[in-house]
Amino acid sequence: MRTLHDQGKSSTATRRGNVTGSRLCRLLIPFLAALLAALSLDVASSSMASDPAASFLDYYRRPPVDTVMPGSVEARRIALGQMLFFERRLSHSQQMSCASCHNPALAWQDGRRTGLGDRGNRLSRRTPTLLNIGWSEPLFWDGRADTLELQAPGPLLNPDEMGLRADRLVPTVSRNAAYRRAFGEAFPGKPIALETVAAALAAYQRTIVSAPSPFDRWVEGDPGAISAAARRGFVLFNTTAKCAACHMGWRFTDDGFHDIGLPGADRGRAAIVPGIAPLEKAFKTPTLRSIAYRAPYMHDGSIATLEQVLDHYDHGFIARPSLSDQIGPLHLSARDKHDLIAFMKSLSSPSRSGAPAVLSPSKGQ
Repeated sequence: MRTLHDQGKSSTATRRGNVTGSRLCRLLIPFLAALLAALSLDVASSSMASDPAASFLDYYRRPPVDTVMPGSVEARRIALGQMLFFERRLSHSQQMSCASCHNPALAWQDGRRTGLGDRGNRLSRRTPTLLNIGWSEPLFWDGRADTLELQAPGPLLNPDEMGLRADRLVPTVSRNAAYRRAFGEAFPGKPIALETVAAALAAYQRTIVSAPSPFDRWVEGDPGAISAAARRGFVLFNTTAKCAACHMGWRFTDDGFHDIGLPGADRGRAAIVPGIAPLEKAFKTPTLRSIAYRAPYMHDGSIATLEQVLDHYDHGFIARPSLSDQIGPLHLSARDKHDLIAFMKSLSSPSRSGAPAVLSPSKGQ
Protein backbone atom coordinates (compact mmCIF):
# COMPACT_ATOMS: atom_id res chain seq x y z
CA MET A 1 0.00 0.00 0.00
CA ARG A 2 1.09 3.59 -0.54
CA THR A 3 0.78 6.77 1.46
CA LEU A 4 1.71 10.35 0.73
CA HIS A 5 4.38 12.79 1.73
CA ASP A 6 2.87 15.82 3.41
CA GLN A 7 3.42 18.03 0.36
CA GLY A 8 1.29 20.54 -1.47
CA LYS A 9 -0.97 21.31 1.50
CA SER A 10 -3.05 24.43 1.04
CA SER A 11 -1.95 27.52 2.87
CA THR A 12 -3.54 28.87 6.02
CA ALA A 13 -4.84 31.79 3.98
CA THR A 14 -6.55 29.42 1.56
CA ARG A 15 -8.12 27.44 4.39
CA ARG A 16 -9.57 30.62 5.81
CA GLY A 17 -11.25 31.30 2.53
CA ASN A 18 -9.00 33.83 0.88
CA VAL A 19 -8.84 33.78 -2.89
CA THR A 20 -5.31 32.75 -3.81
CA GLY A 21 -5.41 32.65 -7.61
CA SER A 22 -4.43 36.24 -8.36
CA ARG A 23 -1.62 36.31 -5.79
CA LEU A 24 -0.19 33.04 -7.03
CA CYS A 25 -0.48 34.19 -10.60
CA ARG A 26 1.63 37.25 -9.79
CA LEU A 27 4.21 35.00 -8.17
CA LEU A 28 4.26 32.86 -11.28
CA ILE A 29 4.77 35.70 -13.75
CA PRO A 30 8.57 35.22 -13.90
CA PHE A 31 8.08 31.48 -14.36
CA LEU A 32 5.53 31.95 -17.12
CA ALA A 33 7.59 34.56 -18.91
CA ALA A 34 10.65 32.36 -18.85
CA LEU A 35 8.61 29.39 -20.01
CA LEU A 36 7.18 31.30 -22.95
CA ALA A 37 10.64 32.46 -23.94
CA ALA A 38 12.10 28.97 -23.59
CA LEU A 39 9.40 27.10 -25.47
CA SER A 40 8.57 27.71 -29.10
CA LEU A 41 5.55 26.39 -30.89
CA ASP A 42 7.73 24.01 -32.84
CA VAL A 43 8.83 22.36 -29.58
CA ALA A 44 7.76 19.09 -31.20
CA SER A 45 11.09 18.99 -33.00
CA SER A 46 13.22 19.30 -29.87
CA SER A 47 14.11 16.53 -27.45
CA MET A 48 13.72 16.78 -23.71
CA ALA A 49 17.47 16.34 -23.36
CA SER A 50 18.27 19.52 -25.28
CA ASP A 51 15.11 21.56 -24.68
CA PRO A 52 15.84 24.50 -22.32
CA ALA A 53 12.27 24.20 -21.03
CA ALA A 54 13.24 20.98 -19.24
CA SER A 55 14.24 22.94 -16.16
CA PHE A 56 10.76 24.43 -15.90
CA LEU A 57 9.13 21.03 -16.01
CA ASP A 58 10.28 20.33 -12.46
CA TYR A 59 7.34 22.50 -11.44
CA TYR A 60 5.04 19.74 -12.74
CA ARG A 61 7.06 16.75 -11.58
CA ARG A 62 5.21 14.18 -9.47
CA PRO A 63 6.45 13.92 -5.87
CA PRO A 64 7.72 10.63 -4.43
CA VAL A 65 5.20 8.27 -2.87
CA ASP A 66 6.18 6.34 0.24
CA THR A 67 5.66 2.63 0.70
CA VAL A 68 3.90 1.61 3.90
CA MET A 69 5.58 -1.24 5.71
CA PRO A 70 3.44 -4.39 5.51
CA GLY A 71 2.02 -5.33 8.88
CA SER A 72 2.49 -1.86 10.36
CA VAL A 73 -0.31 -0.08 12.18
CA GLU A 74 -0.63 2.33 9.25
CA ALA A 75 -1.00 -0.58 6.82
CA ARG A 76 -3.71 -2.06 9.01
CA ARG A 77 -5.56 1.25 9.13
CA ILE A 78 -5.39 1.53 5.34
CA ALA A 79 -6.73 -2.02 4.93
CA LEU A 80 -9.56 -1.30 7.38
CA GLY A 81 -10.37 1.98 5.63
CA GLN A 82 -10.56 0.13 2.31
CA MET A 83 -13.06 -2.30 3.80
CA LEU A 84 -15.16 0.54 5.16
CA PHE A 85 -14.99 2.45 1.88
CA PHE A 86 -16.75 -0.40 0.07
CA GLU A 87 -19.13 -1.23 2.94
CA ARG A 88 -22.78 -0.81 1.94
CA ARG A 89 -24.04 -1.33 5.47
CA LEU A 90 -22.79 2.16 6.30
CA SER A 91 -25.87 3.69 4.66
CA HIS A 92 -29.52 3.96 5.64
CA SER A 93 -30.65 1.50 2.96
CA GLN A 94 -27.57 -0.74 3.33
CA GLN A 95 -27.26 -0.49 -0.45
CA MET A 96 -24.82 2.42 -0.78
CA SER A 97 -21.13 2.75 0.03
CA CYS A 98 -18.55 5.48 -0.44
CA ALA A 99 -17.58 3.68 -3.65
CA SER A 100 -21.12 4.04 -5.00
CA CYS A 101 -20.29 7.68 -5.75
CA HIS A 102 -16.49 7.45 -5.83
CA ASN A 103 -16.16 4.56 -8.26
CA PRO A 104 -12.55 3.50 -8.99
CA ALA A 105 -13.54 2.55 -12.53
CA LEU A 106 -14.85 6.08 -13.16
CA ALA A 107 -11.75 7.94 -11.96
CA TRP A 108 -13.20 7.90 -8.43
CA GLN A 109 -16.34 9.78 -9.45
CA ASP A 110 -19.76 8.55 -10.58
CA GLY A 111 -20.12 9.90 -14.12
CA ARG A 112 -23.33 11.73 -13.23
CA ARG A 113 -24.06 15.41 -13.66
CA THR A 114 -24.69 15.64 -9.90
CA GLY A 115 -24.51 13.06 -7.14
CA LEU A 116 -27.24 10.63 -6.16
CA GLY A 117 -28.25 10.08 -2.53
CA ASP A 118 -29.21 6.89 -0.70
CA ARG A 119 -32.93 7.58 -1.23
CA GLY A 120 -32.49 8.11 -4.96
CA ASN A 121 -32.52 11.87 -4.47
CA ARG A 122 -30.48 14.09 -6.79
CA LEU A 123 -27.82 16.22 -5.07
CA SER A 124 -27.05 19.78 -6.08
CA ARG A 125 -23.33 19.29 -6.76
CA ARG A 126 -21.21 16.93 -8.80
CA THR A 127 -19.24 14.19 -7.07
CA PRO A 128 -15.58 15.26 -6.92
CA THR A 129 -12.78 12.83 -7.69
CA LEU A 130 -10.71 11.34 -4.89
CA LEU A 131 -7.54 11.15 -6.98
CA ASN A 132 -4.63 12.63 -5.00
CA ILE A 133 -7.04 13.67 -2.27
CA GLY A 134 -4.30 13.34 0.35
CA TRP A 135 -2.76 16.58 -0.96
CA SER A 136 -6.06 18.35 -1.49
CA GLU A 137 -7.14 19.93 1.79
CA PRO A 138 -9.45 21.75 2.45
CA LEU A 139 -12.16 19.47 1.12
CA PHE A 140 -15.58 19.58 -0.53
CA TRP A 141 -16.45 22.03 -3.30
CA ASP A 142 -16.90 24.73 -0.65
CA GLY A 143 -13.91 23.75 1.53
CA ARG A 144 -15.96 23.16 4.65
CA ALA A 145 -13.72 20.32 5.96
CA ASP A 146 -10.09 21.06 6.77
CA THR A 147 -8.92 17.42 6.84
CA LEU A 148 -9.92 14.01 5.53
CA GLU A 149 -10.66 12.94 9.09
CA LEU A 150 -13.22 15.76 9.33
CA GLN A 151 -14.55 15.12 5.82
CA ALA A 152 -15.23 11.39 6.13
CA PRO A 153 -18.23 11.49 8.50
CA GLY A 154 -20.03 14.09 6.39
CA PRO A 155 -21.36 11.88 3.57
CA LEU A 156 -21.95 8.95 5.97
CA LEU A 157 -24.27 10.89 8.26
CA ASN A 158 -25.76 13.40 5.83
CA PRO A 159 -29.45 12.45 5.36
CA ASP A 160 -29.25 13.58 1.73
CA GLU A 161 -26.25 11.34 1.01
CA MET A 162 -25.65 7.97 2.72
CA GLY A 163 -28.11 8.81 5.49
CA LEU A 164 -26.72 6.58 8.26
CA ARG A 165 -27.98 7.59 11.68
CA ALA A 166 -25.15 8.50 14.03
CA ASP A 167 -26.44 6.13 16.72
CA ARG A 168 -26.35 3.20 14.25
CA LEU A 169 -22.74 3.57 13.10
CA VAL A 170 -20.96 1.87 15.99
CA PRO A 171 -23.50 -0.99 16.42
CA THR A 172 -23.43 -1.68 12.66
CA VAL A 173 -19.66 -2.07 12.68
CA SER A 174 -19.28 -3.66 16.11
CA ARG A 175 -21.52 -6.65 15.51
CA ASN A 176 -19.22 -7.86 12.71
CA ALA A 177 -16.42 -10.08 14.05
CA ALA A 178 -14.09 -9.23 11.16
CA TYR A 179 -14.46 -5.52 11.87
CA ARG A 180 -13.93 -5.98 15.61
CA ARG A 181 -10.71 -7.79 14.85
CA ALA A 182 -9.59 -5.23 12.25
CA PHE A 183 -10.28 -2.25 14.52
CA GLY A 184 -8.40 -3.92 17.36
CA GLU A 185 -5.35 -4.34 15.11
CA ALA A 186 -5.58 -0.88 13.52
CA PHE A 187 -6.41 1.12 16.65
CA PRO A 188 -5.07 -0.86 19.61
CA GLY A 189 -6.53 0.34 22.87
CA LYS A 190 -9.13 2.53 21.17
CA PRO A 191 -12.84 1.81 20.85
CA ILE A 192 -14.80 1.51 17.63
CA ALA A 193 -16.16 5.04 17.27
CA LEU A 194 -16.91 7.70 14.68
CA GLU A 195 -13.37 9.03 15.14
CA THR A 196 -11.67 5.71 14.40
CA VAL A 197 -13.97 5.02 11.45
CA ALA A 198 -13.08 8.44 10.03
CA ALA A 199 -9.36 7.91 10.67
CA ALA A 200 -9.40 4.58 8.82
CA LEU A 201 -11.30 6.02 5.86
CA ALA A 202 -8.86 8.94 5.74
CA ALA A 203 -5.86 6.58 5.80
CA TYR A 204 -7.23 4.63 2.83
CA GLN A 205 -8.17 7.71 0.82
CA ARG A 206 -4.62 9.01 1.12
CA THR A 207 -3.48 6.00 -0.90
CA ILE A 208 -5.66 6.98 -3.89
CA VAL A 209 -2.99 8.41 -6.15
CA SER A 210 -3.31 8.96 -9.89
CA ALA A 211 -1.16 6.67 -12.00
CA PRO A 212 1.61 8.24 -14.13
CA SER A 213 0.31 9.73 -17.38
CA PRO A 214 1.90 10.38 -20.79
CA PHE A 215 2.60 13.93 -19.58
CA ASP A 216 4.56 12.53 -16.63
CA ARG A 217 6.65 10.41 -18.96
CA TRP A 218 7.39 13.55 -20.99
CA VAL A 219 8.41 15.41 -17.86
CA GLU A 220 10.71 12.51 -16.97
CA GLY A 221 12.47 12.73 -20.32
CA ASP A 222 10.56 10.73 -22.93
CA PRO A 223 10.27 13.16 -25.89
CA GLY A 224 7.73 11.00 -27.72
CA ALA A 225 5.36 10.49 -24.79
CA ILE A 226 2.98 13.25 -25.90
CA SER A 227 2.06 14.65 -29.30
CA ALA A 228 3.21 17.87 -30.92
CA ALA A 229 -0.30 19.25 -30.36
CA ALA A 230 -0.09 18.44 -26.64
CA ARG A 231 3.27 20.20 -26.39
CA ARG A 232 1.82 23.29 -28.05
CA GLY A 233 -1.12 23.02 -25.67
CA PHE A 234 1.30 22.94 -22.74
CA VAL A 235 2.68 26.31 -23.83
CA LEU A 236 -0.80 27.77 -24.21
CA PHE A 237 -1.89 26.30 -20.86
CA ASN A 238 0.91 28.17 -19.12
CA THR A 239 0.64 31.43 -21.05
CA THR A 240 -2.14 32.96 -23.11
CA ALA A 241 -4.89 30.54 -22.04
CA LYS A 242 -4.17 31.42 -18.37
CA CYS A 243 -5.06 27.91 -17.19
CA ALA A 244 -2.00 27.61 -14.94
CA ALA A 245 -3.14 30.63 -12.90
CA CYS A 246 -5.37 28.19 -11.00
CA HIS A 247 -4.52 24.71 -12.32
CA MET A 248 -0.92 24.69 -11.14
CA GLY A 249 1.65 22.18 -9.94
CA TRP A 250 1.72 18.42 -10.46
CA ARG A 251 -1.94 18.03 -9.43
CA PHE A 252 -2.99 20.99 -11.58
CA THR A 253 -4.89 22.81 -8.84
CA ASP A 254 -4.16 25.65 -6.43
CA ASP A 255 -6.72 24.28 -3.92
CA GLY A 256 -8.19 27.77 -3.91
CA PHE A 257 -11.73 29.03 -4.46
CA HIS A 258 -12.80 31.06 -7.48
CA ASP A 259 -15.94 32.34 -9.15
CA ILE A 260 -15.57 31.29 -12.77
CA GLY A 261 -18.83 32.80 -13.97
CA LEU A 262 -21.21 29.86 -13.96
CA PRO A 263 -24.97 30.46 -13.55
CA GLY A 264 -26.90 29.24 -10.50
CA ALA A 265 -27.89 30.24 -6.98
CA ASP A 266 -25.31 28.11 -5.14
CA ARG A 267 -23.14 30.51 -3.11
CA GLY A 268 -20.24 28.06 -2.78
CA ARG A 269 -17.45 29.17 -0.44
CA ALA A 270 -19.35 32.31 0.57
CA ALA A 271 -21.87 30.18 2.49
CA ILE A 272 -19.00 28.83 4.61
CA VAL A 273 -16.91 32.00 4.88
CA PRO A 274 -19.36 34.93 4.63
CA GLY A 275 -18.44 38.55 4.19
CA ILE A 276 -15.70 38.14 1.56
CA ALA A 277 -17.07 39.42 -1.73
CA PRO A 278 -14.78 37.48 -4.11
CA LEU A 279 -15.91 34.20 -2.50
CA GLU A 280 -19.50 34.63 -3.67
CA LYS A 281 -20.22 31.70 -6.03
CA ALA A 282 -16.61 30.56 -5.64
CA PHE A 283 -15.81 26.85 -5.74
CA LYS A 284 -12.66 24.85 -5.24
CA THR A 285 -10.36 24.43 -8.22
CA PRO A 286 -10.53 20.74 -9.21
CA THR A 287 -7.50 18.72 -10.21
CA LEU A 288 -7.05 18.05 -13.92
CA ARG A 289 -5.56 14.60 -13.38
CA SER A 290 -7.46 11.93 -15.40
CA ILE A 291 -9.63 14.76 -16.73
CA ALA A 292 -10.43 12.87 -19.96
CA TYR A 293 -12.40 10.31 -17.92
CA ARG A 294 -14.26 12.74 -15.70
CA ALA A 295 -17.05 14.33 -17.72
CA PRO A 296 -19.29 16.15 -17.09
CA TYR A 297 -17.39 19.12 -15.67
CA MET A 298 -17.71 21.95 -13.14
CA HIS A 299 -19.11 21.81 -9.60
CA ASP A 300 -22.64 21.41 -10.94
CA GLY A 301 -21.83 19.10 -13.85
CA SER A 302 -23.30 21.68 -16.21
CA ILE A 303 -20.66 21.39 -18.98
CA ALA A 304 -20.57 18.15 -20.93
CA THR A 305 -17.25 18.25 -22.82
CA LEU A 306 -13.77 19.72 -22.64
CA GLU A 307 -14.51 21.65 -25.82
CA GLN A 308 -17.42 23.33 -24.06
CA VAL A 309 -15.24 24.01 -21.02
CA LEU A 310 -12.85 25.99 -23.22
CA ASP A 311 -15.76 27.84 -24.81
CA HIS A 312 -16.95 28.82 -21.33
CA TYR A 313 -13.57 30.25 -20.35
CA ASP A 314 -13.14 31.91 -23.73
CA HIS A 315 -16.45 33.75 -23.88
CA GLY A 316 -19.25 31.90 -22.02
CA PHE A 317 -18.77 33.16 -18.47
CA ILE A 318 -21.09 35.53 -16.61
CA ALA A 319 -19.44 38.84 -15.75
CA ARG A 320 -20.19 39.92 -12.17
CA PRO A 321 -18.36 41.60 -9.27
CA SER A 322 -17.15 38.34 -7.73
CA LEU A 323 -15.78 36.94 -11.01
CA SER A 324 -12.16 35.83 -10.68
CA ASP A 325 -9.76 38.39 -12.13
CA GLN A 326 -8.20 35.55 -14.12
CA ILE A 327 -11.38 35.15 -16.19
CA GLY A 328 -11.66 37.14 -19.40
CA PRO A 329 -11.95 36.69 -23.16
CA LEU A 330 -9.10 34.52 -24.42
CA HIS A 331 -9.64 34.78 -28.19
CA LEU A 332 -8.55 31.17 -28.70
CA SER A 333 -8.41 29.83 -32.23
CA ALA A 334 -9.76 26.43 -33.22
CA ARG A 335 -6.19 25.13 -33.31
CA ASP A 336 -5.51 26.58 -29.85
CA LYS A 337 -8.48 24.70 -28.44
CA HIS A 338 -7.47 21.50 -30.19
CA ASP A 339 -3.97 21.76 -28.73
CA LEU A 340 -5.16 22.57 -25.22
CA ILE A 341 -7.45 19.54 -25.23
CA ALA A 342 -4.62 17.36 -26.51
CA PHE A 343 -2.51 18.55 -23.59
CA MET A 344 -5.26 17.99 -21.02
CA LYS A 345 -5.86 14.50 -22.31
CA SER A 346 -2.16 13.77 -21.81
CA LEU A 347 -2.80 14.17 -18.07
CA SER A 348 -4.95 11.03 -18.09
CA SER A 349 -3.19 7.74 -17.41
CA PRO A 350 -4.35 4.46 -18.93
CA SER A 351 -5.46 3.41 -15.44
CA ARG A 352 -8.54 5.27 -14.27
CA SER A 353 -8.50 3.97 -10.73
CA GLY A 354 -5.04 4.65 -9.31
CA ALA A 355 -5.58 2.19 -6.43
CA PRO A 356 -6.82 -1.38 -5.97
CA ALA A 357 -10.14 -2.24 -4.38
CA VAL A 358 -11.38 -5.09 -2.20
CA LEU A 359 -14.84 -5.82 -0.90
CA SER A 360 -15.64 -5.69 2.79
CA PRO A 361 -16.46 -8.85 4.76
CA SER A 362 -19.82 -10.34 3.97
CA LYS A 363 -22.60 -10.24 6.57
CA GLY A 364 -22.32 -12.67 9.41
CA GLN A 365 -18.52 -12.95 9.43
